[in-house]
Amino acid sequence: MNSFHGSGSLRQEEADCGDGRCTWARFSSWLECVCVVTFDLELGQALELVFPQDVKLTEKEKTSICYLSFPDSYSGCIGDTQFSFRFRQSVGRRASRFREDVYNRDAPPTLQTEVSHFFGYVYFRQVKDVSVKRGYFQKIVAPEFFEKLEPCLEAVCNGIDQWPSPAPGLTLNLPVMGMVLQVRIPSKTDKPGGSPVRQTAQENLLPAPTVLPTLHELDLFRCFQSVLIHLQMFWELMLLGEPVVVMAPSPTVSSETVLALVSSISPLKFCCDFRPYFTVHDSEFREYTTRTQAPPNVVLGVTNPFFIKTFQNWPHVVRLGEVKMAGDLPKQVKVKKLSKLKTLDTKPGIFTAFKTFLHKDKILLKRLLKGIQRKRPSEVQSAILRRHLLELTQSFIIPLERYMASLMPLQRSVTAWKTPPQIRPFSQDDFMSTLDHTGPQLTSVLKGDWMGLYRKFFRSPNFDGWYRHRHKEMTQKLESLHLEVICDADLMSWTKDKSEVEIVDLILKLREKLIKARRQQLQVKDGVLDKLDAFIKSIISSLPGGLQTVLSTQCTLNT
Repeated sequence: MNSFHGSGSLRQEEADCGDGRCTWARFSSWLECVCVVTFDLELGQALELVFPQDVKLTEKEKTSICYLSFPDSYSGCIGDTQFSFRFRQSVGRRASRFREDVYNRDAPPTLQTEVSHFFGYVYFRQVKDVSVKRGYFQKIVAPEFFEKLEPCLEAVCNGIDQWPSPAPGLTLNLPVMGMVLQVRIPSKTDKPGGSPVRQTAQENLLPAPTVLPTLHELDLFRCFQSVLIHLQMFWELMLLGEPVVVMAPSPTVSSETVLALVSSISPLKFCCDFRPYFTVHDSEFREYTTRTQAPPNVVLGVTNPFFIKTFQNWPHVVRLGEVKMAGDLPKQVKVKKLSKLKTLDTKPGIFTAFKTFLHKDKILLKRLLKGIQRKRPSEVQSAILRRHLLELTQSFIIPLERYMASLMPLQRSVTAWKTPPQIRPFSQDDFMSTLDHTGPQLTSVLKGDWMGLYRKFFRSPNFDGWYRHRHKEMTQKLESLHLEVICDADLMSWTKDKSEVEIVDLILKLREKLIKARRQQLQVKDGVLDKLDAFIKSIISSLPGGLQTVLSTQCTLNT
């Protein structure tokens, strides 16, 4: 089984550098490492190979990878199985490893790097082998590795190390195993729902690439086909960050369903925890299954029937059967009372007392049903679903964005001689008063209690995450405007009648702003930072020699 675990957000990090050169620098901008995990009857799961060989994983992380890379014994996965998982990084890792500002500046919130979790991507193979006591040969391998073993894996990793770093908005050609993968990581400035891959003349000259236009997207229709009539409920549960357990027959169904649920509120970032595949061996097992406090805001995907009893106190439990694409609408899972969740009963069902705030979109359901009857391709059905969910989320979030923009100080209030004005505080009551004229009813046909949905959303981690992100962006915009105004001001004239103490204070403040702007990769007009740097050096040169030496030394140390 190959466990590819790096960031699903395509994170960028610093590689370890020694003897004057960086090793695996480009590889580590795509993946943390590639692991081979095997199962030993005496020892259990064991980490057999890791590339790069000098990657630093803690014992706790290695244990998590080993357990999460194997389907639960109840899953009955024979042959090849692919699934994914997510788990916490060990404390202390995140502070020194990441250089993400450049990537995150251009990537949409849903694809930005994560600094607290690893993503794992698993290829699991289990085949009959009469020479083994259990009758199976279990190993985690990609098909090529199964035939060619370690040299193949090392060659693939060396190939990935030649790839360009992930760059939102650019179409990248990534050679691997004799073929070229053409991918485009969406940019923050992309039009939602637009074409993800655009070729240039130069790219057309390359060998015929395998285009992966939806690298970050799932087959939503396949994932949701048995719960289509409850799509509105799932969207609201995800929007509100409600605790949800998905009980599935296999890690594949579990992980795909959890990822589909989390992505259903895109372009809003899901700011709660989620585990596409969760086992009793997870370090958070006790934390998530305690009955002494309310369930945490997390979406868990599980396969072990043991969890049925464990999660009986959770407010929302979804039990699914095998995903089968039929010629007509698959039997829809029914909503049942939580008290009906029985350990021995394995019938699919949604066990919850949740009442949706909004009504179902019957037009969407009829359109999808007609698509099934006409044998419309699953890709097209998924595109219809994704468009519906995108428009629904946008209808909900646009009024919030509009109100948030109204809290931004006027541009004319930003002056060179004062600290940038503060963003006005978010008032839930003021926002609610705007909904009559600028609410979601302007862009959505859905009826229902929109105001009640907003009130509950304000208490969710998703609102907190969205607000912090927008507030940070607006603060950086104010900082950028302030820098531009400063550079347009006649600072040299201001210094003529000022004392040395006042001038030094100005230099220190400007230098701090310059360092912060470069560190945060602030979006400012071309030449602004260079102009500010030149001014600082110019004003230092006008000071007495001793003071020049002190300030110049400090400047060198800070840069």
